Amino acid sequence: MGALMRTYDWSSHPLGNPAYWPQSLKANVRLMLNSGFPMFIWWTKELYMFNNDAYLPALGKKHPKALGARAQDMWAEIWEQIGGITKDILEHGNEFYAENLQMFLERKGFAEETYWTFSYSPAFNDAGEVEGIFCACSEVTTNVLAQRRLKTLNDVSDALLQVQTLEQAGQTACHVLAQNQHDLPFSLIYLINGTDTEAQLVGKSGTVPAGFAPQLVDLRKRKAAFPLAQVQRTRQRALVTLPSVDPSLPGTPAKAVILPILRPGHEQLIGFFVAGLSPQQEYNEAYKGFHSLVAGQIATSITGIRTKQELLRRQEYLSEIFQQAPVGITMLRGPQYIVDIANPAVCEIWRISQEEILGKPVLEAIPEAGEQGFKELLDGVMNTGVPFVANELPLVLERNGKPEKVYLNFVYHPLRDAQGFITGIIAVAIDISEQVEARQEMESINRELLATNADLDNFVYSASHDLKAPIYNIEGLVHALQEHLPHDASASEEVQQLLTHIESSVERFKKVVSDLTQVAKIQREGSEDVSAIDLEEVMTELREEFELTLAASEAQLETDLTAATIRFSAKNIRSILYNLLSNALKYRSPERKPHITVKTVNTPEHLVLSVTDNGLGIEQSDYKKVFSMFKRLHDHVEGSGIGLYIVKRIVENAGGYIRIHSEVGKGTTFSIYFKR
Repeated sequence: MGALMRTYDWSSHPLGNPAYWPQSLKANVRLMLNSGFPMFIWWTKELYMFNNDAYLPALGKKHPKALGARAQDMWAEIWEQIGGITKDILEHGNEFYAENLQMFLERKGFAEETYWTFSYSPAFNDAGEVEGIFCACSEVTTNVLAQRRLKTLNDVSDALLQVQTLEQAGQTACHVLAQNQHDLPFSLIYLINGTDTEAQLVGKSGTVPAGFAPQLVDLRKRKAAFPLAQVQRTRQRALVTLPSVDPSLPGTPAKAVILPILRPGHEQLIGFFVAGLSPQQEYNEAYKGFHSLVAGQIATSITGIRTKQELLRRQEYLSEIFQQAPVGITMLRGPQYIVDIANPAVCEIWRISQEEILGKPVLEAIPEAGEQGFKELLDGVMNTGVPFVANELPLVLERNGKPEKVYLNFVYHPLRDAQGFITGIIAVAIDISEQVEARQEMESINRELLATNADLDNFVYSASHDLKAPIYNIEGLVHALQEHLPHDASASEEVQQLLTHIESSVERFKKVVSDLTQVAKIQREGSEDVSAIDLEEVMTELREEFELTLAASEAQLETDLTAATIRFSAKNIRSILYNLLSNALKYRSPERKPHITVKTVNTPEHLVLSVTDNGLGIEQSDYKKVFSMFKRLHDHVEGSGIGLYIVKRIVENAGGYIRIHSEVGKGTTFSIYFKR
């Protein structure tokens, strides 16, 4: 400022050349220029302006034209506020002091809300008369705004502590924000629905431009008064210019800001805070920070309410589960085991109502339990902290006036307080009396069935052996009859047909007896001698055995024995493959030449042997039937219907299992899983 004053053309100014200024003015100007504290001097009755460098921020855009200008011209916007004060000082020599005085200064192109602490003192000329005003001042706008905003934040925080619902939170917050019209000309709070598609207005304060505060905003639509959808996408604040600002209303906001309300500690968007911006303040970092803190407080409150609501919902849900739980649950407090909680299921076990048991020692309400060692069990858990688990524990309870034996599965688990001390026991119990009794009855039936099955196995085994002699006798008699028939009789076509039918029947009977013998042997025998079997050798033998059938049907038999060795009974593995190959050839499709593939694959737990054909196929509903004894799905080929039954029994006796995959008209795969 010193340089500016030296280059200023004072010759055309009413004060004239500085060389002729009064010593008092020179001294005051020199003092002012050398001070680092904001100061100014207004000289003569016209109040010509002088100021130092520290005062330049107060002038803003009024610098440098303020130098030498009349104060009432330069500060016309506040002269109505301070003009009378300056007149009193000039006329009466009084001093004036103000602290945190609000002034709306047009130093940045708009009427800015500012606050000042300053003193006006009379400035004397060389004759000792009042010739002007000396001012030392300090702008305290930042502090005043910070204190005001802090009070708003505290008030919002205190008010939101009392609310219980989301609607109350929005309304209460806006009611408090309405008390600070300087920083928040209006405010809106929107909350997003569960599907993130709509925002519901839950709070409003101040005067909002028409059409800018809809009750419901569809976030899927881009066109809206406030671009909430944009903020939803970006999670960043957005500035909005408001329409139709009335210049006659200096406090009417021309802009608004939209902030996302984010769940604390997360990026989850839960709503929007819309605030009108004061037209008398810069939207600087402090103002932005204030809005962020307001949005944060709203977020904290909403999250807290939702957490409480969720906890309440969970408590109600847990209470419903507790009441509806199919197992008995009770909480026993203290060394007397007072029943604090007992759900209907445990009351049903005890045959006692909740009213009769709650608040009473459990062993007084059910004395028979204490007589059967349950007090010792409870004491053990209470003293050691080690849970007790019981399975099928018998207990005699008084039910309907008479003792009744029940079986319970239950757990006694210690309950601990925040310090880890055991304060009680939670018990979970299930009455399994019906299951135990049913199992006991089933075990008795199974024992009877096992005995019956053993008798039946013995009968089948004996019958299969006992029937062999009569069959062979019949066969021998038929042969003898053929030898002793007269020539003319044996040559008779009718006799030959009869003998052929008899021989065919004998052969079928022999086959049935042979199958029964094999079944009986499988059911009676334990594990066969197990050895390492080369499946390639077994398949070579079977290929020779089926040579004629393969040739007659023009069948193609392929092998893919990746795992060629299996530890199994040689006789049984041959029986398995024989029956599966026989089945594949019997039930071939007349529409194509048979193609059979025998394959092995190793898995971590099994060796899988599969036999695949392109035959008739099996309906899925018949999968289980094919393993039944004497069950045949097709009658156009000969067979006893016992082969697959034998395969299944052999495999299951060895700890394996068999699976079928088939498509009618395309073929079937039998996969046998042998334990490794």
